[in-house]
Amino acid sequence: MGNESTIVITDIKAALDSSDLAASDKPAALLVVGGELNGTIFDLVNSETTCGRSIENSIQLEFQGISRQHLKVYLDGEVAAVEDCGSKNGTFLNNQKIESKSQLNKGDIIKVGSIALKYIPAGDPERIAYDKLNLEANTDQHTGCYNKAYFNKSLDLEVRKSKVTGNPLSLIIFDLDHFKKLNDNFGHDAGDYVLKEMASIVRQNGVREQDVFARYGGEEFVILLPKTNLKHSFEIAERLRKLVEDNHFKYEDKRLPVTASIGVADYRQGVATGTDLFKRADNAVYKSKENGRNQVSFFKE
Repeated sequence: MGNESTIVITDIKAALDSSDLAASDKPAALLVVGGELNGTIFDLVNSETTCGRSIENSIQLEFQGISRQHLKVYLDGEVAAVEDCGSKNGTFLNNQKIESKSQLNKGDIIKVGSIALKYIPAGDPERIAYDKLNLEANTDQHTGCYNKAYFNKSLDLEVRKSKVTGNPLSLIIFDLDHFKKLNDNFGHDAGDYVLKEMASIVRQNGVREQDVFARYGGEEFVILLPKTNLKHSFEIAERLRKLVEDNHFKYEDKRLPVTASIGVADYRQGVATGTDLFKRADNAVYKSKENGRNQVSFFKE
């Protein structure tokens, strides 16, 4: 019995040590507590981080009761502080309205409008649990891609950014050809294998760190490409289309026929929202299907 207790204690210590090590390189952060952004983590990587409604802030929170530039968070080594930027409704720290720069300690809650932000210091092991929950909430469990909800939030944000900065923005939509027929002929397990394999091919060959690759639903995937023009995104889409076509999708010794119809669109005049951009890329997908499938089309007005 004594040996078993020693083993359990050793295992717990090893797990805690592992958590400490994994968290050691994590920056300080603000965690959204409650509401539709619950669990969202904003890393604090600069000496000054601004937060407010405007797209120009490091942390943009476009919610009622939040000013265009609402507050600043300062980092000086391990010391953090928060300061209100003359906001209309004020900034509250642990339910007290702040009148000057105030130091932040682990677990402090900053309230701005309807949003509550929890302060997590750099290297705090608690961060690992929040990262795990955040990843699970934003990930399609079958393919490991981002999910539809995360993509939609990213799409709206990137369109707003392009409006302000003028930077290019493109969207690629993949739709696997005759996927229902593949499921009917080879079984749903074969279809599941194809979805995972296709996602892996795209992830390894065409997705940069700043891109958002997501499973939108069923056999439909999307790639959001910030700072990428239509010509470049079309070239990326064509390269990925060819990779999918040439890949040997083999399940239980059977070669599976897999190709993709792809649509590409970019941010330009006539695009006011993320939905506008999505509709354009979706129209381009249907153009690829109408023209014989297994090809890339771009949206033309």
